[in-house]
Amino acid sequence: MAGRSRLLPFACLGFFGVLCWVWVSFASFPDDQVLPLEALDALDRGAFQPQSALSEMEFASVVSYRGPGNRDRRSNKELPILLWWSGGLFPHFPGDTERIDCATSSCLVTSNRKVQLYKRTTSIIFYGTDFRAYEAPLPRLHHQTWALFHEESPMNNYVLSHGPGIRPFNYTATFRRESDYPLTLQWLPSLEYLLEPVAVSLEEKNLLRREGLAPVLYMQSHCDVPSDRDRYVKELMKYIKIDSYGKCLNNKPLPEYLEDTATATGEEPKFMNFVARYKFHLALENGLCPDYMTEKLWRPLHQGCVPIYRGASAVADWMPNDRSVIIIDDFTSPQALADFLIHLDENDDEYAKYLKFKNPSRITNTRLLESLKTREWGVNDMSKPNYLNGFECYVCDQENARLAAEHAHKKAPKTNQPPRPKMANNSHMGCPLPSPGYGDVKDLPSDDGWLQIWPQDYWQSLDQAEGLESLIRHNESDPSLLWKHIQSIAVSRAKGKH
Repeated sequence: MAGRSRLLPFACLGFFGVLCWVWVSFASFPDDQVLPLEALDALDRGAFQPQSALSEMEFASVVSYRGPGNRDRRSNKELPILLWWSGGLFPHFPGDTERIDCATSSCLVTSNRKVQLYKRTTSIIFYGTDFRAYEAPLPRLHHQTWALFHEESPMNNYVLSHGPGIRPFNYTATFRRESDYPLTLQWLPSLEYLLEPVAVSLEEKNLLRREGLAPVLYMQSHCDVPSDRDRYVKELMKYIKIDSYGKCLNNKPLPEYLEDTATATGEEPKFMNFVARYKFHLALENGLCPDYMTEKLWRPLHQGCVPIYRGASAVADWMPNDRSVIIIDDFTSPQALADFLIHLDENDDEYAKYLKFKNPSRITNTRLLESLKTREWGVNDMSKPNYLNGFECYVCDQENARLAAEHAHKKAPKTNQPPRPKMANNSHMGCPLPSPGYGDVKDLPSDDGWLQIWPQDYWQSLDQAEGLESLIRHNESDPSLLWKHIQSIAVSRAKGKH
């Protein structure tokens, strides 16, 4: 366990990205009606005596879209409240509060933290990249659930990859198929996206090869990452020609008409046409975790290029068929992989087998087809909710069901069972300790840059996860006590008591 024995100063290594799409089904509230504090019931006002936040919010009854099973006719002042905790992420505009009418029930959603202690605030939604143990809303209130939305790289927050870091959450939306609201195919817009005709024909690619174009493309500008992908690519370059653009292992400049879009996720036509000329794309994720797949995988498939992939360990579970991607870990060494790529480059019939999925009849993966067909959210599809709004509606319906079950149990405890508590577990994230992109960790020099960063970050994140769990268990109200709890745990561990 590299680096586990010593604790370095914590550094925030995540990158914050904000999604702010709005589902057209959700209507905004007009500005002419305000819900005064006096309108709230006495139980709510007396519960924790917080600041009078709701009196500052503008609520009004509106006629909005209702799900086919939504017969919720309660007024806004009767609805449970969901609080988006991350300051920069609130998937509605304008304002900071909205009524949502979901599949079976309705809620108010807000980003106004003044309602944190309010009795009607039944759930707090966190954005994983932005979640910090030392900023958690404590004390953890018994009447509130926590919900986690984390669609980004595991490298953004390894706290969530440890059991103590994920267990505080009751609902999850992550890239793992086991999460409550899976986002596994978030980078795949549709089946039609995969079926788009090959952008550059094999004949044209062969002509470009004869003119000196390399068979393999590598384009990255985010270099020092947990997957340590550059170390593997550097070794692979010894055995096969690779054109490397971007800042990482650069050996070829981009044409002047292109900006460096190596880390972009958009699909600007000139850029897409440029990269589509290559037979193979090196598609190595920045973090390795089950089901974490990004545009690095789906984009070459869309263009009719063959991805050389490392990332999600069970990526084959989601591919169109059993021959559409080349998985790095299927090969014993970079040289063995290079030999196979050279074989495909020199044999058109063998290479073409990797593109047969472009024919709909050759897509044989029923898991992929069924998942695309049944997911309720869409990607750039205004006829469906985006997954941010979809998840908050999932939480809304779950919370209303929980509250109804609690009410029924309170009214007739002998007849009605209390709702069963939900708790996330490691299968909802659970990304492994980062390992070197090539070779064994024990063979790396002690001053290796990757070794000094990522194993340390992983184990420091476990310390923070355990510290947060301790804060919650001791009903602490000051998150800054996290470091004190971490120190106490370290002492107990040293004495063999933890």
